[in-house]
Amino acid sequence: MTHDHDLVLRPTAAQTEAALNPPAGRNGGDLVVETLAGLGATTVFGLPGQHALGMFDALRRSDLTYVGLRVENNAGFAADAYGRITGEAAPLLLSTGPGALMSLAALQEAAAASAPVLAIGSQIPAAGLGGGRHGYLHELRDQQASFRDIVKSVHVVRTASQIPSAIAAAWESALTAPHGPVWVEIPQDVLLAETVLPVVTAMDAGPEELAPRPELTAVAADLLSRAERPVIVAGGGVVRSDASGKLRALAEKLDAPVVTTFGGKGAFPWEHPLSLQSWLEDRHTTDYLEAADVLLVVGSGLGELSSNYHTFAPRGRMIQIEADAGKLESNHPGIGIHADARLGLQALLETVTERRDPAAAGSVRELLAAVRARIDAQELTVEQQLLASVRQALPDESPSFWDMTILAYWAWSAFDARRPNTMHSAQGAGGLGYAFPAAIGAASADRTQPVLAVSGDGGAMYSIAELATARQYDLPVTWLIVDDGGYGILREYMTDAFGEATGTELARPDFVALAESFGVPAVRTEPGTLAQDLAKALAAPGPSVVVLPAHLRMFAPTHL
Repeated sequence: MTHDHDLVLRPTAAQTEAALNPPAGRNGGDLVVETLAGLGATTVFGLPGQHALGMFDALRRSDLTYVGLRVENNAGFAADAYGRITGEAAPLLLSTGPGALMSLAALQEAAAASAPVLAIGSQIPAAGLGGGRHGYLHELRDQQASFRDIVKSVHVVRTASQIPSAIAAAWESALTAPHGPVWVEIPQDVLLAETVLPVVTAMDAGPEELAPRPELTAVAADLLSRAERPVIVAGGGVVRSDASGKLRALAEKLDAPVVTTFGGKGAFPWEHPLSLQSWLEDRHTTDYLEAADVLLVVGSGLGELSSNYHTFAPRGRMIQIEADAGKLESNHPGIGIHADARLGLQALLETVTERRDPAAAGSVRELLAAVRARIDAQELTVEQQLLASVRQALPDESPSFWDMTILAYWAWSAFDARRPNTMHSAQGAGGLGYAFPAAIGAASADRTQPVLAVSGDGGAMYSIAELATARQYDLPVTWLIVDDGGYGILREYMTDAFGEATGTELARPDFVALAESFGVPAVRTEPGTLAQDLAKALAAPGPSVVVLPAHLRMFAPTHL
């Protein structure tokens, strides 16, 4: 009798020969890059540092493509975007102490957005570990503690033999729903020490699928099938799990209107008769969702932005499909189904009874008309024209990355992403400086089409050094910088709250001249020529910058 666990992959003669006679001159760093290659990685991001040199030297002996950024936090944003675009765990190589800590804000965004990032950092020599104060360069009393509250999992290596298993476990963790960042740390001396271990081969760390429990699916399907006014909220989990097709099929089977969260942009066709679009910061939408007798929330925790700043109070039954168990019923009671969005939607598709509601599309049209009337009454023509110009210039298949800036806040609600997984922003954690380095990461994943980054002048200064990166690797990234002379949204918040703003006005460079000093073509535009100038920049090979001097305003909030 043979059991599955009795089956062992036996090495071929060639594999045995290679194992018995590994190449000379290899070290722990080679085990790192060999493991990454064996797991399927093709591109790594990072920035070298003294304790991490063993990893970076090993890159010379590998087929991995290295993209080096100028600041560790920006390298983290690039890895985040690469993970979002490809669905792969993006390796991020970092050095000890300051280099590692510099990545924390980027890893927080990856955690909030469920982006798979495999951060591998060095450590001081093993002799200095344990919390003693030995005075090593970059020494921290407990480096992994700085990451533990942010990443999904921490994996600590102390010997060369532990490297492949630790990285494989981290890889599996990063790619298990919900995706997220993970942390691996390896002492400097382990990375530098010569190894006699064979070349790493036959790595297998595929994540386990997270399927819904059938009794929960049965109850949810019954509620949806008998609902009078079902509505669906589609979050970022739908995009991450590539479930847009299943979402549309379920919505059409139930005649259920769909609203997408800001992280779920593109999960449902913008112009579909059942599309409520993304106007979540609008009281008309909030009221519509509250009136649903059955609300299906897929891939979202209904956090601050998705709940109109926690003013949303559902009156009907709520069903929540969410891969992050901690988000189940975290804000509203309901039937929490711990599952990957794709598998949860598939189970419902196979279980619900088809229902027809001739009034559904009409109610959607009425809601969107009410939203448009509210916005039009505020005389915000320039802002709407600018978004339309960006949409006109940007090819449908091209991804866009948006910083925390007023035009991006508009885009969360009003921009038609047109394709799943093409619009991304830093709205998960809300840190500045995301757009341009993220666009670099996306362009590194696919150089065949242009990528757009949108920043304000304040956010742009966080990542201006990466103009050198874009130029060095000749990446097709166009950077739109909306220059209003300061932190525009904070200026608006403070003026509304206190009557005047403090600390929001900024001296800034001539962005056109600065970009050109990096060898990056740049142009200054205005609202009337933005579509033309942006389209020209996107069509040109390599990086480019478009600077738009403009003072924009947000539409009035409805949650106050």
